[in-house]
Amino acid sequence: MSGISFPELDPRDRYKLLCGVVVPRPIALVTTLGENGAVNAAPFSFFNVFSEDPPLVVLGLQHKADLSPKDTTRNIHRSGQFVVHMVDEALAAIMNDCAVDFPSGSSEVEATGLATLPSIDIAVPRLAAAPFALECRQHVALAFGPGRELLVGEVLRLHAREGLVDQERMYVDFDAYRPIGRLFGNLYSTQRDTFALTRESHAQWLARVNGGDAAREPSGETQ
Repeated sequence: MSGISFPELDPRDRYKLLCGVVVPRPIALVTTLGENGAVNAAPFSFFNVFSEDPPLVVLGLQHKADLSPKDTTRNIHRSGQFVVHMVDEALAAIMNDCAVDFPSGSSEVEATGLATLPSIDIAVPRLAAAPFALECRQHVALAFGPGRELLVGEVLRLHAREGLVDQERMYVDFDAYRPIGRLFGNLYSTQRDTFALTRESHAQWLARVNGGDAAREPSGETQ
């Protein structure tokens, strides 16, 4: 099998394959402030954490069909500020409502009845219902063609729902968190089925594969 050549595919087919293969993806429900003061909220599944030092997240921003920027992109470019909210099972339905094509400049937060709380380091409000909220400022934005941008944001502050973080150990209670993941089409996943794999040192790995003899290198191994 020679594989599927992406340069020969229609962008829509590339999208379907990438979204079906790279799963599950975390969902960022992003709030920004419009020029008119409206609080915009939009979900993104082309999203992930990128670095802890500096603390960075990345967002894939898509423009409209006419290549004009959507509200989130325009608002971040103007203010450099945004809040990323993680989405749990309780927030899933409203997150999906925020994906409705509301008129530009309107507030999904107001339309869906979402309550907000003030942020501390930035002017953009955060969503009270979110399990986690990350106050962010734009670090850099890179354009890839006329309709796509990669936004890198620096995390300034993390807000957590009561009971989700043990601040003494900086431990997240995953069972209480209940995040969801994006699959493809209209499909999402819960994260209730988990299993653990312990990362081993090289010495531990050698001891395991060699039946306890850590001194013996596997046949053919070179340094």
